[in-house]
Amino acid sequence: MSKVINLKRGFNIRLKGEAEKILGTSTDTDKVALKPTDFPGLVPKLLVKAGQVVKAGEPIFFDKYNSEVFFTAPTSGEVLEINRGERRKVLEIIIKADGKNESVSFTKADPKNLTAEEIKGQLLKSGLWPFIKQRPYGSLAKPSQTPKHIFVSCFDSAPLAPDYEFVFSGQTALLQAGINALAKLTSGKVHLGIRPEQANGVFSGLKNVEINQFSGPHPAGNVGVQIHQISPVNKGEVVWTIAPQAIIYIGKLFETGKLDFSKIIVLSGSEIKSPKYFKTYHGAHLGNILKGATQKAGNERIISGNVLTGTKVSSDNYLGFFDSQITVIPEGDQYEFMGWADPGFNKFSPGSTFFGKLFPKKAYVLNANLHGGERAFVLSGQYEKYVPMDILPVYLLKAILANDIDKMEQLGIYEIIEEDLALCEYACTSKVKVQEIVRQGLDLMMKELG
Repeated sequence: MSKVINLKRGFNIRLKGEAEKILGTSTDTDKVALKPTDFPGLVPKLLVKAGQVVKAGEPIFFDKYNSEVFFTAPTSGEVLEINRGERRKVLEIIIKADGKNESVSFTKADPKNLTAEEIKGQLLKSGLWPFIKQRPYGSLAKPSQTPKHIFVSCFDSAPLAPDYEFVFSGQTALLQAGINALAKLTSGKVHLGIRPEQANGVFSGLKNVEINQFSGPHPAGNVGVQIHQISPVNKGEVVWTIAPQAIIYIGKLFETGKLDFSKIIVLSGSEIKSPKYFKTYHGAHLGNILKGATQKAGNERIISGNVLTGTKVSSDNYLGFFDSQITVIPEGDQYEFMGWADPGFNKFSPGSTFFGKLFPKKAYVLNANLHGGERAFVLSGQYEKYVPMDILPVYLLKAILANDIDKMEQLGIYEIIEEDLALCEYACTSKVKVQEIVRQGLDLMMKELG
């Protein structure tokens, strides 16, 4: 019987626009993109040129500092353009899909009959390796290392997040094949985190894993919180994490010998006319997905990911590498006459700022307005109630700002990435950019300690 871990600290943000458990008509993907900017510390070395025809699984670029790690085309088609930023930094490689989804052929085999090196080689060659992250740092996993455990969070507790039970319904065989492959890559166990209500669901019957149940508010679904409760990361230790969607990709690879980057995503938020699920492709162009889907085009915030950790994008952008959610909320850039005097019956706050606090079960339409500018960063004890981990968030953030590596180590930098303190940023009365500070600290640690 799996262990049940009850988490008390955290907070659920109740937003309007939750998607119905309906799979909408599959959205045609005319273009897809790979964005090196989705990977902290990555320096891409291109292997293709504009105008080149590629198949799904054909290498597009590799990591300069991990030349074994290839990033491959999500679908077949023509390399349309390579967009660059300052100092010719590669921002995105755009592929015009041909609709055929032809794939490079790979070895079709049962992972149980393969060695760890054979599985690792297949994942590296196919371009599925980049889906595996490591803790500490939340960076690409290093193929030369063996993690003490691999962790998978099988539920997402973020606002308006996809329901994995719905998304992965009927795909148990592919999940099992992927799990069997991952189990060969660790000296420990593959840990799955589920909700108690998932005890008889899609993930409950999987073998070759250890299942743990987590109850409580967000961020209970964050894999970092689950790692902290099961096997905290100490200095010198490495654990790997991977999302369930990537396990499906791995399962398909070994079951068929082909790459299939099709995926189910959720389109949600108060500005969406009919929030629902769609089948599309990894790195899909958002224009086709959002066409005619919003309430009032032109004054909304489009987010690839969730409202806490996602990236602000335009409708002419592309789905993030690790994202399975598109959220659309009001921008909130309109002037609010005498807003300071509004009692706030239709407003929401984690504290007691507005009278909306009296309606705990109500779903709200929230916008992206910060309601003020950045202020002095003081010790208030505010952050601790949003972090179900044994760390001191404010002291850790101040150690990062001071570039004090020893203090950062002592205060738990190895255990967190940006998403683990995202709630702190949302609730912060000082409007401190908490996630930017966390990434600044992680980048410093990677640079100094590797």
